[in-house]
Amino acid sequence: MKKLLKIFLIFFKIGSFTFGGGYAMLPIIKRELVDNLGWIKENDIYNYYAIGQSTPGIIAVNTATMTGYSLSGVKGALAATSGFIMPSLIIITLIASFFKRFQQINLFQHAFAAIQVAVVALIIDIVIKMWQKSDKSKISLLIFILAFLLLVIFGLSPVFVILGSAAAGILIQYYRGNLQTAYHNYQKQNQESDK
Repeated sequence: MKKLLKIFLIFFKIGSFTFGGGYAMLPIIKRELVDNLGWIKENDIYNYYAIGQSTPGIIAVNTATMTGYSLSGVKGALAATSGFIMPSLIIITLIASFFKRFQQINLFQHAFAAIQVAVVALIIDIVIKMWQKSDKSKISLLIFILAFLLLVIFGLSPVFVILGSAAAGILIQYYRGNLQTAYHNYQKQNQESDK
């Protein structure tokens, strides 16, 4: 129960400071769960984020759910998800109550403009870290360039890019596995024929 409460509170904290979507939450998850508590590895965060991005729903919520599930199963998923969405529910309820008043105040407009700039910095930081940890083989770079072109130039839906990338990854690993198996069988036959 103590761990579930801690998961809830950590994700409540993350949800309170996640402006700008899922990317913005990754550095906070890393600091809280990897650096401070050592509950998960940094690569796990990126895997949960990738799963969260490729499943229906809000990426940040999906990532929180996956992370919570990895920590304490279904109860952990519920604790992380409810902790993550609670600040948003509270803030949105308050803003909805006073939206017209907030809209007219220049101070809030300037604050949100500054927050957007900070979120861009957070996103750039996490993209650089993800790039450093990612596979940099020629085939991976080809998938990256192709995905980028399909998204930016052709405006293809990210759903199709993610599904296509997943299919390409599966095919490549299958093909590599078959090649390695064939190579090992070839070596084995050569060794047997030498005897």
